[in-house]
Amino acid sequence: MTTAAAMDALVLNETNAPFTRASIARPEPAAGQVLVRVKASGVNPLDLKIRSGNAAHAKHPFPAILGMDLAGTIEALGAGVTGFAFGDEVYGLTGGVGGLQGSLAQFAAVDASLLAPKPVNLSMREAAALPLVFITAWEGLVDRAQVQARQRVLVQGAGGVGLMAIQIARAFGAEVFAVDRASKGGAIEELGATAIDREQATSQEYVDDHTSGRGFDVVYDTVGGVALDASFHAVRRFGHVVSCLGWGTHSLAPLSFRAASYSGVFTLLPMLTGQGREHHGEIMREATRLVESGRVKPFVDPRRFEFHAVADAHREVENRSASGKIVVDIAD
Repeated sequence: MTTAAAMDALVLNETNAPFTRASIARPEPAAGQVLVRVKASGVNPLDLKIRSGNAAHAKHPFPAILGMDLAGTIEALGAGVTGFAFGDEVYGLTGGVGGLQGSLAQFAAVDASLLAPKPVNLSMREAAALPLVFITAWEGLVDRAQVQARQRVLVQGAGGVGLMAIQIARAFGAEVFAVDRASKGGAIEELGATAIDREQATSQEYVDDHTSGRGFDVVYDTVGGVALDASFHAVRRFGHVVSCLGWGTHSLAPLSFRAASYSGVFTLLPMLTGQGREHHGEIMREATRLVESGRVKPFVDPRRFEFHAVADAHREVENRSASGKIVVDIAD
């Protein structure tokens, strides 16, 4: 009788519990899956919400292994998997929600359709910083708003998704503007966009200053709340507003008076429902293409967090001290 192979994983047994390092059975890839040896795991604010019990929409039951973003190498292929081989370097948004095992473990059996080849010019840490923010930005700008060259695009917020949205819009040839606090201006301008200080200009003022009162062709809100309300005022007639944080109660009158459209982005949907996963893999292949061509880059916090220090990584995300995505190195 053979003993099943084991792996180390960080397990949350209940809401607000500490991470427990445990030796558990290494998963076997089912049909359509690959087994990935995890090298790096990106930390997202949603991980903290799941941990605290404030993310019912993620539907991740306890005990849980968190970690949505993954980068690593393929260890084994399940039945029917093509296009990948043992040893391939891959990355993707693969688990940590909906009961799917996350990337805070030495191995993960994941749906192969969610993966793409890792950009050759990125480290594992850099690659693990990309999937969630890139997919969220792409779904809003490309899938929903169909961004085009020479359009004027306004991005509300220059966090992880916002900085990625700036780069994608620029890659499509759009003229990009981004609203955030003054301290984010340098990062915005470095990416070739025009920075707008949210504390110094109202939506009407920046519409007047940058579009001669016409409004922006596409507005991507990554902040929610009053920023989404401002987006409805900032879009042009027949334009398009997209939000990945379109929660709460908002008046649609300003949008309606402009005959403009609104789209919501819910990036977790393919993982939660099983539908549309192939498209996430396609989007990650677009990410690889843009990164390798030099038109998109990740922003990674320079501090290193080893497997045993995940609680410290979460604390820094909670404290908003990060300069870029915090990534955890997963030990072999």
